[in-house]
Amino acid sequence: MKNYLTDVEGIKVGHAQSYDAMTGCSVIICENGATGGLDVRGSAPGTRETDIFKAEKLVDKVHAVVLSGGSAFGLEASTGVANFLEENNIGFDVGVTKVPIVSQAVLFDLIIGDYKVRPDKEMGYRAAKAASSEEDSRGNVGAGTGATVGKALGPNLAMKGGLGSASIKVGELVVAALVAVNAVGDIYENKKQIAGPYNIKEERLYSTMDYMKAKQNEIGFSNTNTTIGVIATNASLTKPQANKVAQVAHNGYARAINPVHTMSDGDSIFAMATNKIEANMDLVSQLAAEVMELAIIDGIKNAKSYKNNLSWQEINK
Repeated sequence: MKNYLTDVEGIKVGHAQSYDAMTGCSVIICENGATGGLDVRGSAPGTRETDIFKAEKLVDKVHAVVLSGGSAFGLEASTGVANFLEENNIGFDVGVTKVPIVSQAVLFDLIIGDYKVRPDKEMGYRAAKAASSEEDSRGNVGAGTGATVGKALGPNLAMKGGLGSASIKVGELVVAALVAVNAVGDIYENKKQIAGPYNIKEERLYSTMDYMKAKQNEIGFSNTNTTIGVIATNASLTKPQANKVAQVAHNGYARAINPVHTMSDGDSIFAMATNKIEANMDLVSQLAAEVMELAIIDGIKNAKSYKNNLSWQEINK
């Protein structure tokens, strides 16, 4: 066990990024197809190929999920992933070829690095080509490259977010999470704030909720946020069950992020089930929430500072 999404057999993860532009994408591949689910709680999402997760839709397997920066521009990355999968004969068989089912969610990272450079077809292809069952990178990598958190007092006081992962094994059951932490809100571990607006001169964290209560209607968030993640499991799930797992996994967001699911967040969670073992549905769902909380904290603790956006590591030296 690597405490990573790739602890689920049949799941591969690959990353590609530009450190000059501070943006990137992460690709989660299941070559044999995974039963997919999705739950979107934020009010400003950017997504691709999400209708397939509805119970009444024909296709019941997804071959890849892409998490990327670049806001809506970053949706182009999926094209590169689809091209790579088709070249490798992975997808939904339509006779003349196999059509890869590739879903995606994006986060807003245009205020950091170079906003003119976004995850594109070439970057998506590179991430898919790099995908491996041995991958365990976290922090400033893939979709977490340009992630920041705690933006209530503006981007200059925001702290650096990142890509995090975690896994839990109970008997033969494995439930794992991968998440790019780019929340407008603050991050908590065991109810203690560990990231948020940070005043470098005063060397102190501010509470976004306290600020909101004090300012009431005076505060408004810009569209510079969104936490996006994936739950993977070896449990056998139907599409409705996978959607339920994604839904319950948002409790992990709520435990680790406050405020969460705001009008300026596009918070989304995908579920991918490889259908290897039978498992109790409620156990899978509750483990999904637990492992997502751990993955969010992992992303914060593995992030590296970028200019004025200090990391958890930096302020805890």
